[in-house]
Amino acid sequence: MSALRVRLSAIFLAACLLFTGHALTAPDRAAAADPGYLMTHFIGEGATGQQIYFSHSSDGLNWTDLGGGGMALRSTVGTRGVRDPALVRSPDGSRYWIIATDLCIGCGQTWSQAINDGSRSLVVWESADLVTWSQPWLLNVAGAIPDGRNAWAPEAIWNPATNDYVLYWATNKPLDGATKHRVYYARTSDFRSITTPQVYIERPGTQEIIDTQIVEMPAGVGGFRYVRASGDGQITIEGSDSILGTWTNLGNLSGIGLTGSQVEGPMWMKFRDRGEWTLYLDQYASGRGYLPVLTPDPSATGTYRLPASGSYSMGGTKKRHGSILNLTAAEEARVHARWAGTPVNRLQSYNFQDRYVRHADFDVRIDQNISGPDARFRLRPGLAGSGTVSFESVNFPGYFLRHANHDFRLAHNDGTTRFAADATFRQVAGLADSGWSSFRSYNFPDRYIRHYAYELRLDPVTTATARGDATFRVTS
Repeated sequence: MSALRVRLSAIFLAACLLFTGHALTAPDRAAAADPGYLMTHFIGEGATGQQIYFSHSSDGLNWTDLGGGGMALRSTVGTRGVRDPALVRSPDGSRYWIIATDLCIGCGQTWSQAINDGSRSLVVWESADLVTWSQPWLLNVAGAIPDGRNAWAPEAIWNPATNDYVLYWATNKPLDGATKHRVYYARTSDFRSITTPQVYIERPGTQEIIDTQIVEMPAGVGGFRYVRASGDGQITIEGSDSILGTWTNLGNLSGIGLTGSQVEGPMWMKFRDRGEWTLYLDQYASGRGYLPVLTPDPSATGTYRLPASGSYSMGGTKKRHGSILNLTAAEEARVHARWAGTPVNRLQSYNFQDRYVRHADFDVRIDQNISGPDARFRLRPGLAGSGTVSFESVNFPGYFLRHANHDFRLAHNDGTTRFAADATFRQVAGLADSGWSSFRSYNFPDRYIRHYAYELRLDPVTTATARGDATFRVTS
């Protein structure tokens, strides 16, 4: 199987949270009057492209990269790369999860290795507010599948029949004389433990299936409660009245010229302001990323249509295998505040002007002529207190310069009040030169960020040498 044909599926969320009809009532679920949509996706290959990115749209067709197009989350576990992220909201709107394929092609792993001896785990993040995320963990989903060789393209949907999530993904394994990808499922309530995996979808003979995504339909639309789209050689549409029940083949999208040789990674979105859906499909064969396909009824394959030329825009980065969340007004406000397009800066030392602040193995120091991502930070509004700043790493988003015992580390924001205070500073006129800047600690206001023996420390400043050590230029 060629690398292009590897389908790394994007995930929607528990669709019951997005629509009317069968959907459960959640206190902050999105409604027609709410403002927009959040897409989580990856953007390409390599250690940087295979991470978590966010984009926003007000109308569901024209997208803007959040955070200036920078990554939103970085995997520090498993292969240290992720593809195919699924964004899941809990039924009561109090928790969110991102689940993704643990896969980093070109980062020490080839396609052949990933197919035949890849990670059996998924990467999972959790959040209570959609903006502050836990550190990632690995969820081993394919280890219990005899001779299961990988775990790709996870998705999850809330199942009211069992009061938990159906988590499903593709695993390559030999069975009944064919070694191929099949879709397996297990049940979970917390994405930390699962039931024994079972075969969920298998196509005849040697035909593989890797991508599939389910959407729940509102009452009165189509003839089924659930519709799923799968990449299985075609973009096959099926319907069912039960997530784990019998599914009926409703046709495919070859009639509008879209087959599995051209597109993959189906991603559903319901327009909040009208009775219409879009099925986003990744144009992997041409390398162009997502294309929206519109329909008033996902169960009626004859109603799908291609968009008019110029009617959509995917933004500055390529959007690949992701999922879309219909945002509430509160969620949108939090997301925009967290991933504003804050400029990327470096911190230049005043008295060693060929040196810049950088992190190395999460230690923080000043080094000579450093221009790479380790020396780039976003000066965000302070995590604690007004009129303050915090320094967020560009290549480890969610990690900040934080003092502990007066030493500095690049540390993951755990969401605590103590972390926020330790990672917050007041930017004042430079102690050695008012045209530069110094940074006074928020919770130790008699101490400043300074370097000593090239290591960053939090110290009182009482001498001319210390004033020079505590003075920096914020530069691009």
